[in-house]
Amino acid sequence: MNDGKPVSESRVEIAQLMMPQHANPMGNVHGGDIVRLVDQAAYTAAARHTHRNTVTAAIDRMEFLSPVYVGNVVFLKASVNYVSHTSLEVGVRVEAECLTTGVRTHTATAFVTFVALDEKDRPAPVPPIIPETEQDKRRFDEGKRRHEERVRHLASRREEEQQRIPRPDTMPKTS
Repeated sequence: MNDGKPVSESRVEIAQLMMPQHANPMGNVHGGDIVRLVDQAAYTAAARHTHRNTVTAAIDRMEFLSPVYVGNVVFLKASVNYVSHTSLEVGVRVEAECLTTGVRTHTATAFVTFVALDEKDRPAPVPPIIPETEQDKRRFDEGKRRHEERVRHLASRREEEQQRIPRPDTMPKTS
């Protein structure tokens, strides 16, 4: 399975018009709506890379650089930065464009970690990533460093393993 996949095969760009339901009364889009879109874009890139069910394990860093307003189009660019054995990091860049001026602004950045799951919802191996450009190689190296930091952090916090919640469709039927 472990033929690598180029970064370009799973790269994603999503666009979403921000409407009043996404905002507070002053017209500022809620950060939670942006986080939801980040998770969707990152999931899509992760699923395209693994062709498996993937679940969000962590959002390492979510930096909001400028506000987004009702009427802006938000563009989310996601690509796989780094792959470990069963997990992968996806970087997401968020830009907002004002449709009346055409000005496009970098508004947020996030790094989202996913774990690929097999048919029994256990961590599953994923194909390696093949960086294609100098920027891909830089992101790979930075992603590897963040992965190593995450592993160290988790090892220092690990408590006894928690009970897994079963999927509803796998639970025994009761009468």
